[in-house]
Order: sequence, then structure tokens, then C-alpha cells
Amino acid sequence: MNSDKTQKKIVFACIHNAGRSQMAAAFFNLHNKQPEIIGMSAGTNPADHVHEVVAQVLLEKNIDITKNTPQKLTSDLVSEGDIIITMGCGEKCPYVPGVKIIDWDLEDPKNKPIERVREIRDEIENRVIDFIKTGYGSEQKA
Repeated sequence: MNSDKTQKKIVFACIHNAGRSQMAAAFFNLHNKQPEIIGMSAGTNPADHVHEVVAQVLLEKNIDITKNTPQKLTSDLVSEGDIIITMGCGEKCPYVPGVKIIDWDLEDPKNKPIERVREIRDEIENRVIDFIKTGYGSEQKA
């Protein structure tokens, strides 16, 4: 996804970029009403494809990520002023000077039954909505 210099990114990051971060970016782009801020996702060790069950539970919300390809989280992907929201990559997430990092402790949906993946999906959507309401984490610690 190309963005110009005036566009701010919220980068949702997890290990494989095949579940949590994909859902979070999709929900951010659905609920965010500021076109100058985009949501994207990446992983420290990207998988070959998005988890099928994750794509399935998002389709239940009319969000299609079936064509998404996991991408690597690199320092070049983010720049000063952007925000990274990590979801389980811990110390493997890159440190980028000037970039705010927020950690969300979220269960990995990999190999979970669909009922549990739906619960994780709904928790992620609620966190994204709250994140947007609080002014993109301005009230949260980095």
C-alpha cells in the first residue's frame, strides 16, 4: 500500500501477520473516519498466507481479507509519527526511534476452534474502536 508523506500509519504487528494484526488493520480501516490515517499490518516472521479461519470470521463481518498477503515488519515500514501496535511479537518487534509502540496482549487465533477465533475477533474489534475513540492511543502509555 503506497502512502504519501502526509499520511500517518497505524501498523498492527504480530509474529506471522496471518491473524491478529490482519484483523486489527481491517477493523481500523473499517471504523476509522480520518482518511489521512491508514491501518496496515505486518509480522516479524510472516506466514505464507492469512489463516483461513481468520478470513472466514472476518467474512462474517463483511470484510474480505482472502487476498491479503502477510508482509514483513521492518523499520522502513514505519516512520516518525507513526504508531505500532504489537500483538505478541515482544522483543522481536523492531524499535524505531520516534515511533510510539503500544502492546495489546491478545491470544493468537492460530489452530483455535472457530468459536474462539470469533471471540478474539470481537475483542480486537472492540479494542480498535476504543483506540480510535481515545484519539489513537493518546491516552495510553507507549
